[in-house]
Amino acid sequence: MHTKDLRKTPEGYFTSRWGLPEYTDWIDESMSWKETCSIGDWSFLWERRFKGPDALKLFSDTSVSSFQKFDILQSKHVVHTNKAGKVIAEGILSRLSEDEFMLFGRGTFWVEYNRLRGNYNVTSQADDWFNFQVAGPTALALLEKVAKTSLRDVKFMHSGEIEIAGCKMLALRQGMSGEIGFELQGPTSHATQVYDAIISAGQEFGLRKLGGRAIFINHLEACFPTIVTDYMPAIFDDDMKDYQDEFRRAMPGFASTFNVAGSFQSDDIRDWYRSPVELGWGKTVKFDHDFIGRAALEEEVANPRRIIRTLVWNGEDVSDVHASLFQKEQEPYQYMEMPRDQRGFMYADRVLIGGKDVGVTTSRGYSYYFREMLSLCTIDVAHAEIGTEVEVLWGEPGKRQKKIRAKVAAAPYKKDNRRADLSKA
Repeated sequence: MHTKDLRKTPEGYFTSRWGLPEYTDWIDESMSWKETCSIGDWSFLWERRFKGPDALKLFSDTSVSSFQKFDILQSKHVVHTNKAGKVIAEGILSRLSEDEFMLFGRGTFWVEYNRLRGNYNVTSQADDWFNFQVAGPTALALLEKVAKTSLRDVKFMHSGEIEIAGCKMLALRQGMSGEIGFELQGPTSHATQVYDAIISAGQEFGLRKLGGRAIFINHLEACFPTIVTDYMPAIFDDDMKDYQDEFRRAMPGFASTFNVAGSFQSDDIRDWYRSPVELGWGKTVKFDHDFIGRAALEEEVANPRRIIRTLVWNGEDVSDVHASLFQKEQEPYQYMEMPRDQRGFMYADRVLIGGKDVGVTTSRGYSYYFREMLSLCTIDVAHAEIGTEVEVLWGEPGKRQKKIRAKVAAAPYKKDNRRADLSKA
């Protein structure tokens, strides 16, 4: 296992792993990936390179995804679960050659843990790549200019090999914004010159840097559930203690501390776990191979109890929460940070119908694009119909609480344009 310096960015050293809180302002930045384009720095993600004849078997054994078809320079969203079918971590796996793979995300720790304890003919090593996400309607034109080549034949979830500022890299067509986007991945030693070249060329394309305040609004609008924000890693059961100990030793202190807040309360940490089905990744689960958690997920996929939706919060009720800050005669409601909470908590709130709990909502955030307060919600299937009226209980127990009206909406809430035909872009 390995650690990684999360503070280093092309901008220098900051207290936030995403750079400054704002570069222009969070409203301007949050509109950029819909109107022009944005660049976000995700170089803090962990990467690990796996190589050997058993590498695919290792990934197959430890993830719900299918690898029956996996081309060179193709990438897959891989989800790792425990025996109960709850998510430990997820990330992106890219095939670099016939027997060489690069895995991004916290799943690197889980896969490496299983590699060391299994009979796999696989070697692995920590790597250190930059990862710049450039997305939005003008992103393609910007990247084609700075790379001096066409990217229009790159398929979704495949990479093109390009060169920017003398640095060879991969351009993975993905896009966490729900718009056409590419993740530029290459050796960290070239990060500054590549970043500077994109910024320099980006002015005519309306490029904006994404600061820490705006960077996760795209996850909310486009429904990309995030570890520690929308679910807790399923590593706190007794049979996972050995892994949990190794994980904590390998991670920096802030990244191995897990905090919960909100009106949802429980004495069982497993109530903050989520399955792939509950997070909207049910289509990723394939039963063409054996994997950890398969039996539990076969049952859940056949009979899902909860699924993910977006909640649209009532504007008048939200305004009342903010207005309470100016009421001197009583305690204000709990503050709603704008555009969303920045503390690194899993802020989970109860979702009610007629006083009965029907779900748990997370990722509350304000979308300036829609002019609405939104959240993601894991909700009972029986109450998941679009347009269903619910109430969110806002405020932690023991403090002033308010029932905020909300309506169930589709997830993703924003139209997914990632697979748009590049020949017409």
